[in-house]
Amino acid sequence: MAEMLESVIRMKIKMIEYDDIYLEDVRDLLTELEEYIVSIDQDKLDRIHAEYREKMALLDLKKVKENNGKCYLAIGDNDKVLGLIMGIIPEYEESDYLDYKCPKRGIITELVVTEKARSIGIGHMLMEKMDSYFKENECEYVLVDVFAYNEKAIKFYGKNGFHSRMYTEIKKLL
Repeated sequence: MAEMLESVIRMKIKMIEYDDIYLEDVRDLLTELEEYIVSIDQDKLDRIHAEYREKMALLDLKKVKENNGKCYLAIGDNDKVLGLIMGIIPEYEESDYLDYKCPKRGIITELVVTEKARSIGIGHMLMEKMDSYFKENECEYVLVDVFAYNEKAIKFYGKNGFHSRMYTEIKKLL
């Protein structure tokens, strides 16, 4: 049943490269993601600055453009953006070569599916699209940072072949 649902979804969802006509939808999705992150942040460090909605999408898209990246959108029947993925292929810095093998890698910088369209395969479709782009560019690995309190995302990435390699520990001092 789940496979049949996903194949129906695939027929109705278009995967396209970002176009400026979708900027407001991208802003909406990134804001939705940040609101979720704020709601689960047990440390209460995340926030949504007054300029977040206006500036964040532009900053993310600039990073994509400057780092051989792509932004793909999942477009529904009504021409509404249901999800997005952004990824980059950055250059290593000189210091990286001193203690690291430095295989070519892609980095997923953003992945979000609007809440009303989750759990029907759109995130997986976006991942497949970005994986294809990274493979075409001979990336050996894909990296993604996941907020430790975002258990749904951790589970999603695990289902898509990711595993933890590094941990960031935090300790409150004041």
